[in-house]
Amino acid sequence: MRVIGLSETTADMVDLVGGKAAGLGELIRRGEAVPPGFCVTTHAYREGVVPQAEIVEAYRKLGGGPVAVRSSATAEDLPEASFAGQQDTVLDVTGVADLIAAIARCWESLHSERARTYREAHAVDEATVWMAVVVQRMIDPEVAGVLFTADPLTGSRTDMLVDAAPGLGTAVVDGATAVDHYRLDGAQHPGTGCLTPARLAQLRAVGQRLQEHFGRPQDVEWAIDRDGTIWLLQSRPITTLFPLPPATDKPLPRVYLEFGHVQGMLRPVTPMGMSTLRTLIAAMLASLGVRGVDVVDIGGRLYGDLSDLARDRSARKRLVQLMAVDFGPRAQAVMAHVLADPRFAPGQGGTRRAGGAHGVALRTAVRAVVGIIRALARPDAARLRMTRAIERMRLASAAPEGPLTTAERLRLVQDTDPSESPDEIIWPIVAGMLASALPGRLLDGVAATDEIHTVLGGMPHNVTIEMDLALWRLAERAGAHRRLLRDTPPAELAQRYLGGTLPDIGLGGFLQTYGHRGVAEVDLGVPRWDEDPAPVFAMIANYLRVTDPDQAPDRRFARAAATAEATLRELAPRARRRRPVRGRIAVFLLRRARSLAGLREAGKFAGLHQLRAVRRQLLLIGADLAAAGLLEQPDDIMFLTLDEVGSAVHGGADHRDTVIARAATHRAESRRRHVPVALLSDGTDVEAVLPATVAADGALTGVGASAGRVTGPARVVHDPGTAHIEPGDILVAATTDPGWTPLFLTAGALVTETGAIMAHGPTVAREYGIPAVICVPDATRKISTGQLVTVDGAAGTVTPH
Repeated sequence: MRVIGLSETTADMVDLVGGKAAGLGELIRRGEAVPPGFCVTTHAYREGVVPQAEIVEAYRKLGGGPVAVRSSATAEDLPEASFAGQQDTVLDVTGVADLIAAIARCWESLHSERARTYREAHAVDEATVWMAVVVQRMIDPEVAGVLFTADPLTGSRTDMLVDAAPGLGTAVVDGATAVDHYRLDGAQHPGTGCLTPARLAQLRAVGQRLQEHFGRPQDVEWAIDRDGTIWLLQSRPITTLFPLPPATDKPLPRVYLEFGHVQGMLRPVTPMGMSTLRTLIAAMLASLGVRGVDVVDIGGRLYGDLSDLARDRSARKRLVQLMAVDFGPRAQAVMAHVLADPRFAPGQGGTRRAGGAHGVALRTAVRAVVGIIRALARPDAARLRMTRAIERMRLASAAPEGPLTTAERLRLVQDTDPSESPDEIIWPIVAGMLASALPGRLLDGVAATDEIHTVLGGMPHNVTIEMDLALWRLAERAGAHRRLLRDTPPAELAQRYLGGTLPDIGLGGFLQTYGHRGVAEVDLGVPRWDEDPAPVFAMIANYLRVTDPDQAPDRRFARAAATAEATLRELAPRARRRRPVRGRIAVFLLRRARSLAGLREAGKFAGLHQLRAVRRQLLLIGADLAAAGLLEQPDDIMFLTLDEVGSAVHGGADHRDTVIARAATHRAESRRRHVPVALLSDGTDVEAVLPATVAADGALTGVGASAGRVTGPARVVHDPGTAHIEPGDILVAATTDPGWTPLFLTAGALVTETGAIMAHGPTVAREYGIPAVICVPDATRKISTGQLVTVDGAAGTVTPH
């Protein structure tokens, strides 16, 4: 079938007629006004010959005259990728010869540079893409434009947007001229511009119909002719919208804060990892005395529903301040905006916390005070107690000896509590964080922010720093194999290592201690380094590129530590002289920070032993289910929940289709580069409605998190496991977690889009003595790899050159 009537196309014919034609056929079946036409199918494209006789006949039946010829690729107007403007459209085509030429032009546009680049960015396999072509009668519009049934900029699902201009809609789509812009929020709009209130109301009704039919917000091209008929030229999903929060029966609106970046994660979490992380986040909040926060899954990311806290008269007073340590200034800014919103005023749909919660909070507060004071008083003893507690957790995570049945393995997993963390671990960490955070306030006007950051550099007792330096020493010892390790692809090295054909470089000892770690390591669904050491080999290759002895990571860390101690010695007498009481307290806390703040990573490091043990058991269960034909491969189990695993183990449920669907969604979400800091229940990205800040001289503004000023070439990194970092490169990333930190050893500076002063990335940057600027919105899009930039950690700016 090489030519088919447009009214005959259906939603399940995308492979034959492409996304655009399939969508238009759906509109016709819904009774919408669509210009009549036909489709030259992908069969003709794959044969490579324009079926001229069939096209001439279809053109004759259409009545001849001017037509619009538009591409309709199989990868077009899809839920995850619109391909808007990537292939050609030819308007006002008249006559057979011009029609044939226009069809051939649409075919050729499938292989244009812009189309290929777009497909590559969306991981669309070239071999699966074919081109169909839609031919429709031209409409002579009085006015035309585009309707968005949700706001594509803020994400709000309660507003519709209309762009319109007299004549053909190409002026709107191409941005070639000024257009009239309307926001439809349900209120009456004045009759200004080219659309009357009645026409706007008609368009809103069309938008509501299409959104209800397709089940998601739509991007609609339309035209209104001289008779007042609204013709629909296209309706496709708005692919850029972040998913909506889950439905709730609680009072609206709700506000959700993104929690994943606290753990250095903006990538989506696997379904199996999500349940564990929700438990961990809830436990972390409870340890800080914050209760009554629901942790929900939005787009595979962790968000906390802070609505009730925002509406609680007592809790809202400290909500913004509470976010300073872990959530950072961007979260503080959006929450300050929310608290100023009358819809979140106290008593506006809020719920009081249960009376018992106050008793729990009081008991937690007493334990916290005792634990913090104890750690501050005797930090060495606190570290010793922590070391013993971590070792107990490591030993407890070991699987029982002897063979286990599949059901026994599942029971073992179900009985594991990933949130359990003893007081010997929690309170020394909190003490170190407080000791780091408070001196800046106590010495305001006495010590500059970058002085405080310098004192917090070169911090001992950090297990992540110890890991990075251990890997550096391994790289130093492996010098005899420099060329092999530096020039061979990491994946090939990993395969050879696991196969036992790689020279012994001491990696086994490193993985025995640190193999339970990895990027996004708090997600159960992510492989550990001992499963796939390719990222470790990529980091070793980066270390082997360091040729200047002064830039050796161990020397840089030692310099940062020496500078920190010298700065503290210079600061102490000045602080005591100018602030006799507060100065002495601040100096005491800074000294305790140098003894305790490095412990921040220890609790997570200990918990990862347990996560790895659970992952191992799940993979063994997955292997059993795959052998039984209930999964395709063992790690597919990570796209199921524990309840679903139970139904497979005990009831033989086949979840292969579920895995396929969830894995596809996970891949699509993994390509998303922007994750909102905070969302409202209507989908609004709160940060998108805040006033924009503009820095002088084109600088990008963020928050200085580690002192220093460095100029160098930017290296934008999305995957640290494959990153090639030259010594002195400015590392630019959306966020970082401990799995990224080996890259810091060779980087000249760090720039991130999220974070907090005491988060993983800035902490490690200070300890290596490299400048860091965090919370730079859209840094990975506004900065290009190779671009020369200056990072000023004191000013909190990144200046492209």
